[in-house]
Amino acid sequence: MNEQHFAYQIRRHLNQETMALSPSITDRLAAARSQALAHQRVAAHAPILAGLGFHLHLDGFRPKHMLAALALVVGLSSGMLWQADEQMNELEDVDSALLADDLPLDAYTDQGFAAWLDQNPDE
Repeated sequence: MNEQHFAYQIRRHLNQETMALSPSITDRLAAARSQALAHQRVAAHAPILAGLGFHLHLDGFRPKHMLAALALVVGLSSGMLWQADEQMNELEDVDSALLADDLPLDAYTDQGFAAWLDQNPDE
């Protein structure tokens, strides 16, 4: 006997026994069912912002959490901008030093030029 046949047998038996119940019992069962359904909590449908998924529900809006998230985003963004600015300043200094120098163009393609730059960073 497989599971599907067993489930069919149980369902058939329950249906037969349900038909044999007295009307007073079926009325009490129906009343108990409607009472249970009346006390059942209904899921509230809250609008959700697209893209944020279940993390941001408008009905559970918490200003402290939003301010903390905003501070985190501002902090990370400003840190990234500061780091990019520092990197640009370093590249600008190197470019200015190379352009102000009176070396011929062939010196820049020389294999030993990079080694010379590493040995003499102040010059």
